[in-house]
Amino acid sequence: MSEKYYINWNTFHQDVKQLAARLKNEGRFDKIVAISRGGLLPAGILAYELNIRHTEVINILSYDEGEARRRDEDVEILSSVSACDEHTLIVDDLSDSGRTCRLLKHKFPSAHFASVYVKAPSLDLVDSYSRQVPEDWIVFPWD
Repeated sequence: MSEKYYINWNTFHQDVKQLAARLKNEGRFDKIVAISRGGLLPAGILAYELNIRHTEVINILSYDEGEARRRDEDVEILSSVSACDEHTLIVDDLSDSGRTCRLLKHKFPSAHFASVYVKAPSLDLVDSYSRQVPEDWIVFPWD
């Protein structure tokens, strides 16, 4: 088993606020799409920090009930998200392998992808992030 990297509530909140500060300098955004479930909390904080009232959610089912990882072609993207453009933020808590980002960039190519944390394999897929984290297993405060 890999090492664990723990993130507490205070650190998480400060990292999301840091991401918000970066996003303020990167463009004008008028919609946030949270990737459920991990992106729900940072999307809520970003909505307040960036004064964005239009929020939507994408549900991605990439694991089976037994926590077995699905093949890319079997991943379900459940969404009734309206059109996304360069003023749309798609938000997640962590971009690990970049798989989710790759799948969604295909569906929403103009959107701006933001993640609070990013690991090395997905650095080139995320448009904005707060902090790069090690390849360890990330333990969030809600875990």
